Amino acid sequence: MGSSTSELDGVQKAAILLITLGPEKAAGIFKHLKEDEIEQLTLEIANTRSVTPAEKEQVLNEFYEVCLAQQYIAEGGIGYAKDLLQKALGEDRAKEVLGKLTASLQVRPFEFIRKTEASQILNFIQDEHPQTIALILSYLSPTQAAGIISTLTPDKQTDVAKRIALMDRTSPDVIKEVENILEQKLASLVNQDYTIVGGIDSIVEVLNTVDRGTEKHIMENLEIEEPELADEIRKKMFVFEDILMLDDRSIQRVLREVENSELAVALKGANEEVQNVIFNNMSTRLSAMIKEDMEYMGPVRMKDVEEAQQKIVNIIRKLEDSAEIVISRGGGDEIVV
Repeated sequence: MGSSTSELDGVQKAAILLITLGPEKAAGIFKHLKEDEIEQLTLEIANTRSVTPAEKEQVLNEFYEVCLAQQYIAEGGIGYAKDLLQKALGEDRAKEVLGKLTASLQVRPFEFIRKTEASQILNFIQDEHPQTIALILSYLSPTQAAGIISTLTPDKQTDVAKRIALMDRTSPDVIKEVENILEQKLASLVNQDYTIVGGIDSIVEVLNTVDRGTEKHIMENLEIEEPELADEIRKKMFVFEDILMLDDRSIQRVLREVENSELAVALKGANEEVQNVIFNNMSTRLSAMIKEDMEYMGPVRMKDVEEAQQKIVNIIRKLEDSAEIVISRGGGDEIVV
């Protein structure tokens, strides 16, 4: 296999990997890195004069093995990963790859409850301190965290949401202690290093996943208790009323994806300003038809209104993700009407 790449450090290997992957893929990876990491790698790539085919192949192989190990760990934990890697790479190499992973990337804390039903986790943590609940939820998937947060008592919901948003670094000792408490009730393993977890993006993901009623309750309370934090979260979130932030062309694009019956239900619970903006962006005939539908459907359950609104919000988020529409979230150029 030629000379070993073990004398290369992590930055050199990362630079060789990016050179091998080519400019387009490297640019895609850069989007997920921090500024100082990008600077470091750019400098390293600039200083890398030549890379032998053997070095390229070895770095790619090592990268593939690490990806494989991570995938196995995500699927079934360390024991499962070890078994599969031993079969694929042999015992020594499997040990080496896993050793590197647990030393640098670390297995996520609370891995043992990530595959547990949200309702079961709730039984174990609902009586814990809100800070403990916030810490655990930060490590769960947004879907799991949303399932748990929406079943907490209303006052606890806001408290926990606030604590997730304000969370920054948590020491390994604290995480280990909380894990041990849970281990006594459930069971498991895990090592960890200082981990950055929680933060605004984390709570936005959770709030985007919970039902509309829970989301509204948490945001309304946060606006009273922590107006600046609520404002920061809202800038990253999109709720139905924020349709007012879209320009006419974007609204028209969204309406092409929405069924008229769904729209009539969603508008039934919307304020007048939102209704006007939507009606102004459709033909007179269609707006008359939807107004008529709204009138004839009589009283509608709030739950149905919220579900219809959420479907439209999901369409808006999907169109924004694919860059078909732009949401003006403030903070940049203010739009003066």
